[in-house]
Amino acid sequence: MSSPPVRQPYPSTVAVQAVYDGDGQQGGAFFVGCPEIDRNVFEYFINRVKLLKDQCDNLQDEALLRHYASAWNKYSTGANIINQILSNTKSYSGVQEQDESRRVFSVRTMAFDKWKGILVFHLHKTIPSIVLQLINRQRDGETIDQSLVKTVVDSFVFLGIDVYEADLEMPFLNETMKYYEPESQLFLSRGNLFDYLKKVGQCLKEEERVDQYLNSGTRNKLLNKCEYMLVRPHSHLVWETFQRSLDLEKEEDLQLMYTSLFRTLKCLEPLRKKFEEHVKKAGLAAVVLCDKSEGKDSLDPGPYVDTLLQVHRKYSGFVTRIFGGEAGFVASFDKACREFVNRNAITGSSTTKSPELLAEHADALLRKNNKMTERDLEAALSHTMVLFKYIEDKDVFQTSHATKIKLSKRLFHGISVSDESEASMISKLREACGFEYTHKLQKMFTDISLSKNLTDEFNERMQNPDDTNINFSIMVLSSKCWPLRAPTNNFIIPPEILRVCNRFFRYFQTKHSGRRLTWLWDHSSNELGTNYLNQKYILMTSSYQMAVLLQYNTHDTLSLDELMITTGISKDILLQVLALLVKAKILINEDTDQYDLNTNFKSKRIRVSLNRPVRAENSELPQIIEDDRKYALQVTIVRIMKARKTLKIQPLIQEVISQLSQRFAPQIPDIKKVIDAFLDKEYIQRVDGTPDTFAYVA
Repeated sequence: MSSPPVRQPYPSTVAVQAVYDGDGQQGGAFFVGCPEIDRNVFEYFINRVKLLKDQCDNLQDEALLRHYASAWNKYSTGANIINQILSNTKSYSGVQEQDESRRVFSVRTMAFDKWKGILVFHLHKTIPSIVLQLINRQRDGETIDQSLVKTVVDSFVFLGIDVYEADLEMPFLNETMKYYEPESQLFLSRGNLFDYLKKVGQCLKEEERVDQYLNSGTRNKLLNKCEYMLVRPHSHLVWETFQRSLDLEKEEDLQLMYTSLFRTLKCLEPLRKKFEEHVKKAGLAAVVLCDKSEGKDSLDPGPYVDTLLQVHRKYSGFVTRIFGGEAGFVASFDKACREFVNRNAITGSSTTKSPELLAEHADALLRKNNKMTERDLEAALSHTMVLFKYIEDKDVFQTSHATKIKLSKRLFHGISVSDESEASMISKLREACGFEYTHKLQKMFTDISLSKNLTDEFNERMQNPDDTNINFSIMVLSSKCWPLRAPTNNFIIPPEILRVCNRFFRYFQTKHSGRRLTWLWDHSSNELGTNYLNQKYILMTSSYQMAVLLQYNTHDTLSLDELMITTGISKDILLQVLALLVKAKILINEDTDQYDLNTNFKSKRIRVSLNRPVRAENSELPQIIEDDRKYALQVTIVRIMKARKTLKIQPLIQEVISQLSQRFAPQIPDIKKVIDAFLDKEYIQRVDGTPDTFAYVA
């Protein structure tokens, strides 16, 4: 028992072989396995199309179009049905070898080929002409049968996109230019530019009819033609008016121009460029005014940041209200902001000034003395991140934000406004730059938390009556995460605290064997009580100041040389330390290089703060940034080469720049230096015969 025929997917793969000459006359045809069926099918389609051709010759205008559309619907349906019937006839599914003079078609393909070769070829000028007449009538306000036009257009597209483009699209575009050429001059002569632009916007909106009955690929071509005829002849006037409206901040006029032209990309691009330049100039001018009012010697980061935010806030509103947040205007706005944020009258030629000032502003917000409410502080931090997005050297902000004068100092001295606000800032940075960017900052918080527990455990274990005069607190910090450097001088630990320091070192080794501790005396702080005055004071000092003052437990006067010997502090640092103590009137310096203890010291405050940073600290930031960038270049090059195995130098450089551009702008000479260092260390090697290609050495 034979199985029922299986219906094949559309289109059919059953072949009809047809040999015919160029004018459509049959030169011989047969359906594989059944010449009689083949001949009848072929003749049926030829005769059917010829009959339709004769019928069309007796019609014209819209009647011809309706007859063509109706005939197409019936013909295409019939062709598909016949194709499926023959496709399911298994006895005619064989294929035999053909000679070079014969072409192979499916039934469906052959049927539509006859339609295109006979009927469309005969009407390829008449039908498009009628379609264009209908479209022009619609442009003039008449109502037309859009479904009729769509059926005709779809038939041309179905027969081949080349047929559609040559016979319909090209005449349509040419007719569009002819239609709008006189309209362009007529519209402008009847009113001012804004009235004209309203009309242009209306025309462009009406031309969206292309989406209703023409092929989707025609849309951009049509809008470009409209732009060419309606806007380009008056472009100089349009751009001048746009700039004048920007200068006068006429939002209604700007919005009208945008809504009239937003459908054509070529019209918007000049507007975007003018907007970008305008925002850039506004930002630079605002910074100049800020610079004059603040003065370069005592620049407060607060007004500087507020100035940048005011410009950003103002023109961000423009982008939203006037331009509807259009992606091109957003990109132009961001580009302008990036320019005036990084290069302005205050930054000069420095690429690090803006990120440093922004970091100082963030530091001021996150200090305890900030009187903002929690909600206002969160908003201020969010505003800081708005500008952070435009910073080119984000690694400078990261390093500056984490240095001893900012995050590390807040953590050292417990002067953060709150742990929640600090965590919020880190979260915002992580969201903007990723986990790797904030890893060190997060580790700094972890170190502080662990250090508190370590201090409590140590004090509890090492409690001794002999040490009751010393309250010891320690912070153990990861050297890779904290941007701090060990002091270069040979500081001599005062005997008063040496014993407890040694005890802690031994205790730490029992918990973390093999780890090396380096004391950061230039970052430590101390509190000393006075016993030589009628009034007792608590002096809050640095470790260097502590070491100097403890020498006066056994002396009333000491020379500079004697203090250098007993403390081990270098001369340049010691002079700064002594200057602060003299200024505070703790010491008296009446004779050159001679320092006496002031036994008549008085202060209105019981707790006297003497701890001030010395100038040597400020020089570390550029070196820290340089070292971090060098390390980032090394890690990135290794990562790329490990993944690619072999790579030429130019693609390698471009890949490094691409991967690091979110953190800073890598310089090509710096990249080449790292590559040369890797070659010397044999981490990578040149490929034989191609000196500009490197291979990774596992």
